[in-house]
Amino acid sequence: MKTESMIVAGIMSGTSADGIDVAVTRIVPGSGRAARPRITLLAHEGFAFSRALRRAILAAMNAATTSTAELARLNWRLGLEYADAVAATASRHKLKLDLVGCHGQTLYHQPTPAAYAGRSFSCTWQAGEAQAISSALHVPVVSNFRPADMLAGGQGAPLVPLLDYVLFADGKRGRVLQNIGGIANLTAIPAGGKPQNVIAFDTGPGNMVIDALTQELFGKPFDRDGRLAAQGTVIAPVLTSALKNPYFLRKPPRTAGREQFGREYAAKFLADCKRSSKRPEDALATATVLTAETIARSYRRFVLAAMKQRPVDYILSGGGARNHTLTAMLAQRLQPLSCELATSGDFGLPAEAKEATAFALLAWQTWRRQPGNLPAATGAARPVILGSVTYA
Repeated sequence: MKTESMIVAGIMSGTSADGIDVAVTRIVPGSGRAARPRITLLAHEGFAFSRALRRAILAAMNAATTSTAELARLNWRLGLEYADAVAATASRHKLKLDLVGCHGQTLYHQPTPAAYAGRSFSCTWQAGEAQAISSALHVPVVSNFRPADMLAGGQGAPLVPLLDYVLFADGKRGRVLQNIGGIANLTAIPAGGKPQNVIAFDTGPGNMVIDALTQELFGKPFDRDGRLAAQGTVIAPVLTSALKNPYFLRKPPRTAGREQFGREYAAKFLADCKRSSKRPEDALATATVLTAETIARSYRRFVLAAMKQRPVDYILSGGGARNHTLTAMLAQRLQPLSCELATSGDFGLPAEAKEATAFALLAWQTWRRQPGNLPAATGAARPVILGSVTYA
């Protein structure tokens, strides 16, 4: 297998559980010991989950009860789905793969230690049988990225900051990479910063609460372009109460998921909205402004002081970058802080491809036996090689 230039596919399915993103990249080592690798995006495709598979995923996420059989079947079913998505992408673009990196579908993520059966520990689980992918594609697969960081004292997330640093670090411009998937997370890179200067953490809900309310109130999978929220009025008392959640005051590093902002949280949020307003658009507007406000407050509290040079490029990616109501709310809050909003597409990387590209890079790092975590972002005691390799 070639090691100088490799064609690596990355697979990502996020906490929204709406589908799979596949990014196929060419990665070439940089010249010099500290040089960053060169990454070229060759292809990107998105694949929606079927209604039945999405229902099974959501039922398993943070489930109070389920069966061993259901979890085993879901793990294999996801592996088969990932394999089909990558095969379709490679065939469509006539690409021959050397390696695949698969994040998997997070079913449970507990970044802080808790007692269980006489021991206290952190744990995580990303489903998707790697051998099913490797056997179907006849190439090695790197998966299970989070545990090594957690066993080194980190939170197992965020892991995208390595890609953010490799692609976006700049000697003269400070940059913030804001991904808005189910959960929203940011990576801040001061002008001229080194990997140890990176600040990265989950800001809170991204599309997760918005999508849950859209499905419950309107029977639609998501609020396309933010059109429904744009017709509503923010319910101020509900927003004020929601912003008191202790998560939003917690200093980084920190991570979030459905355990914090999943169906139970969305159900309570909706019930609070209904007590104050009968208009479903008002509930959706309030959920949307919650995402915008928590992103802006996270930047102001934990990042602004580190970004010495102004202005700062504030670069959006993920599905939320297409929600025009949300991005307008963000602009209103961030532009007074000398942030110039853009999308990763403005820098040559489509917003929907960014996280999948990150796991292509992380797989490449693992294959070369190089660390993939940034301890400044995850809180780990040291850089570690991430993931497990499954051979064809």
